[in-house]
Amino acid sequence: MKISEINYYPIKSCKGTPLMQAHIGKYGIAVGTGGDRAFMITDENAKFLTQREHAKMALIKPTLFENEIALEAPNMASLSIPILQDGVRMTGQVWRHMVSVVDQGDRVAEWLSIFLGTPVRLMGRAPDFVRKLNPQYAPRETDETAFADGYPLLITSEASLDDLNARLIEKGEEPVPMNRFRPNIVVSGCDAFAEDDLKQIRIGEVVFNGVKLCPRCPIPTIDQDTAERGVGSGGKEPIKTLNTYRRTQDGDVMFGNNLVHANEGMIRVGDEIVLG
Repeated sequence: MKISEINYYPIKSCKGTPLMQAHIGKYGIAVGTGGDRAFMITDENAKFLTQREHAKMALIKPTLFENEIALEAPNMASLSIPILQDGVRMTGQVWRHMVSVVDQGDRVAEWLSIFLGTPVRLMGRAPDFVRKLNPQYAPRETDETAFADGYPLLITSEASLDDLNARLIEKGEEPVPMNRFRPNIVVSGCDAFAEDDLKQIRIGEVVFNGVKLCPRCPIPTIDQDTAERGVGSGGKEPIKTLNTYRRTQDGDVMFGNNLVHANEGMIRVGDEIVLG
């Protein structure tokens, strides 16, 4: 089993960026002063927004540099802004968590609001940002994440997607790409859903714990290249098909395994996954 893809998502629910190697830092994949889900789009009360509410967020392409972030979107002039760490401080909300955030300013807020057609703001982590993981699943009391839904990294496998796509094709549906599931790490060279059983692994310099399978929301039904919502049979694929064989007794539909890292270090495409 080896890494075939590494991806990170600078702004929660916006377009991802592939990497050939990544530094795993405090909150997960780290890039410059930011990293994976280091920023989030919010309403005017600093409550997080995602593709669940605004599918067009899939079309926003953020690029992180050492101290700035650049944004591109269809029919919009590109925008680059410095990353603010000492701007207007607010209390932001991600699910049930209240966190300390820094508003990234009016220019980017106006740009995002025009594109999404509703008043929004862009928030980044404040210097004193803290967001501890659910203690029911966190291996260590110090484990944290940034603005991800729940955990620092998500791992999936090519074989799992191949299994799903074979079922979709058999039903006369179109296959889906991996970006529907927005993973950080994709692996090859294993059986379908082998990632479910990863409890402790080493990749490159980093030890990871697989702590919780990932229940899927409606976002995988959104085409990440067009923002078209609800394609496929009844507008519910690929969740409809996953529901036939990946549904738990609690009614959740699972695809991927959430990882928590025990230390910081480098991982690279091509690295082997070492068990135990």
